[in-house]
Amino acid sequence: MDAAYKKSMEPTKRRGSMYLEEETNKKSEVISCIFSLKEEVGALAKALRLFEDKGINLTHIESRPSRMNKDQYEFFISVDSSSSQALDEVIDGLRTQISGHVHELSRNKKKDTGECSEKIAMVPYDIQDLDRFANQILSYGSELDADHPGFTDPVYRARRKEFADIAYNYRHGQIIPRVEYTEEEKATWGTVFRELKTLYPTHACREHNRVFPLLEKYCGYRQDNIPQLEDVSRFLQSCTGFRLRPVAGLLSSRDFLGGLAFRVFHSTQYIRHGSKPTYTPEPDICHELLGHVPLFADPGFAQFSQEIGLASLGAPDEYIEKLATVYWFTVEFGLCKQGSEIKAYGAGLLSSFGELQYCLSDKPKIMPFEPEKTSLQKYPITEYQPVYFVAESFDDAKEKVRKFAATIPRPFTVRYNPYTQSIEVLDNTQQLRNLADSINCEMGKLCDALRKLE
Repeated sequence: MDAAYKKSMEPTKRRGSMYLEEETNKKSEVISCIFSLKEEVGALAKALRLFEDKGINLTHIESRPSRMNKDQYEFFISVDSSSSQALDEVIDGLRTQISGHVHELSRNKKKDTGECSEKIAMVPYDIQDLDRFANQILSYGSELDADHPGFTDPVYRARRKEFADIAYNYRHGQIIPRVEYTEEEKATWGTVFRELKTLYPTHACREHNRVFPLLEKYCGYRQDNIPQLEDVSRFLQSCTGFRLRPVAGLLSSRDFLGGLAFRVFHSTQYIRHGSKPTYTPEPDICHELLGHVPLFADPGFAQFSQEIGLASLGAPDEYIEKLATVYWFTVEFGLCKQGSEIKAYGAGLLSSFGELQYCLSDKPKIMPFEPEKTSLQKYPITEYQPVYFVAESFDDAKEKVRKFAATIPRPFTVRYNPYTQSIEVLDNTQQLRNLADSINCEMGKLCDALRKLE
């Protein structure tokens, strides 16, 4: 994996590795590393025993299939900085006793001290770089928990693997493969579609209700038809530049939010199990197409979503967690004021018949959206939310997210260039000069338009 990381942040070198290395606040209290193990019985247990023997407490662990070697799994772990010396011995043990490949992410030792810098963050530069992140999934789409409605259904599990394989093999620029949905899958979609459509006029925000008829007209949104991701993605690109990308399973918060910075939404393509059409334990195509897609066609909401994604690039882990929480209470479960009423705009609400009714009742607690406070709110993931946050408007929420992003400690500022579909790091005078020229040109157009309106 060492070859996938570069040793400088010089923009001229970005085509070689597609990654930035970020050294942030040097008062980090967390050390992180990635190690890979062969997929064999007991391999992880042996590795964890090394940490246990040295008295090292893991504060975080994630796993994903290795993209460098299909016979291996990668494990991302974080430990407290007080374990720095003991970690050296564990790393040696991983390399010698277990033959594990180790890449340390977060320590930058100084000559005479044990101080370490905060976690190096991997940041995609170009939209095609998302190919490097999209398959770093935490669980494959066909891997179901024992309490999943489809766990004991071999036909459903095989079908889920079909969808996961499509996503796993997808690359940026390709046409998203079309799927022939079964009659049973269409029936499940139809149940969800029919029930939700009766609530949208009274419960959904005006932006959602404005776009939904357009999706019916141009994208095949019907009770008896499941729209194709490619058709919907093209529609979104024509509206706001957002696009859909199929995903094989659950992404980490960092990788998922990073996609939003490019106006890319990682979308599932499978549908929930037919035995429980009104319930799904994870996002499915009903959630994506009925909940998320209509709002991504709205310019104000699209920009708001991208602001969250841009704020995540290069952010330290604890801020990724905060941004993910902000995303949860806005894009997933957000409410907004419209006139004298409160309406739903979060996809988790707009794709759930029961919670869409519940969120606008007098049962939950309603609080104003303030990113600093919202980002600290705990939330359940298997039941209705006890607390919802209300935004004054998308524009107001966007400005608040921008101010919140300005508090995130990182050594660079980034902007998205829509012409090259790339992230620009504003860390030199030439980049700033280019940005100033662009702003000056746009301001000239604005002033000219205002004069003509007078």
